[in-house]
Amino acid sequence: MDLASRTLGGSVVAASDESFGVKERLVDPAEPAFVPGTYDLRGEVVDGWETRRHAGPGGDWVIVRLGAAGRLCTVDVDTRFFSGNHPTGCCVEAAVLDPLADPTGPQVRWRTVVEPAALRADSHNLLCVDDPHRYTHLRLRLRSDGGVARLRAYGEVIPDPQLWADVTVEVSGVEQGGRVEWCSDSFYSDAAPLIAPDRPRNMGDGWETRRRRDIGPETHDAVMISFAAETDLQRLEIDTSYFVFNATSEVSVLGTRDRPDGAHGWGLVPFDFTVLPRTRLAADSRQVFTVDAAGVTALRVQAFPDGGIARVRAFGRPTPTGIRQLQERWAASQRAAA
Repeated sequence: MDLASRTLGGSVVAASDESFGVKERLVDPAEPAFVPGTYDLRGEVVDGWETRRHAGPGGDWVIVRLGAAGRLCTVDVDTRFFSGNHPTGCCVEAAVLDPLADPTGPQVRWRTVVEPAALRADSHNLLCVDDPHRYTHLRLRLRSDGGVARLRAYGEVIPDPQLWADVTVEVSGVEQGGRVEWCSDSFYSDAAPLIAPDRPRNMGDGWETRRRRDIGPETHDAVMISFAAETDLQRLEIDTSYFVFNATSEVSVLGTRDRPDGAHGWGLVPFDFTVLPRTRLAADSRQVFTVDAAGVTALRVQAFPDGGIARVRAFGRPTPTGIRQLQERWAASQRAAA
């Protein structure tokens, strides 16, 4: 999951310069585009952040507030469509800040999470992060001036356990550490939007599979969604908004109380009890179902026989074991900062 994405609430809060391309483009969830020969008052129109020439020995910089705080694993400094004007290199720093704090202030303790690295032109530049700490902000420091199309910060959300205490939580949501672990098909669109925090915007903002030709009584597509902590589920929402003529006809939802053993992944985890029996769905509609399933760690949503689903939302309360799991992850991320 891209923790910096605007879809998740990410924001570009400061930059040293944005003479040719505005900084807010960095966290746009859309892929970058470029039409050569198109000009405005700033020069040739670019889809990204681009600074003026001759930044000086310190280079340029930009600061991004993550949409959801978490542990980083990979940063993508995407320079697509920037070739003769791409930066020569960069490093990445991170910090933990209050949303109201001044991220440019001298009191901010920035920690280097990616050492200086060269950047390729017109490319995805994937930079690995080996740091277990939970961060809220990133600072991309360029060795020079130049342009970057997108900045993606891939990682794992680490929710604050205090925010889960004594309340019902959308445990499937990416903001709360939910993850799409697997799907049977992603021919038309990826399954990741199923757990996005916002309302779907069009038919492309959801999960749509190819048309199955091997249709039988049990033929179906499926997707697995894991939770950050063990939860007693109380409600499910299956949203088929914008899928009018190609919505999934029926769903069933299975649950598990297990997790992968670390060697085999989710493929061998048994989804061995029913959370929602096979149920007919309305097209272009949000349907809410009351459920009662204790100690659930993940769901397998089965779509009969194929089609489109925009969102899946699972609501519940963490079990005592779930709260301990959250507290342990939180404590480990805090110790890493010491």
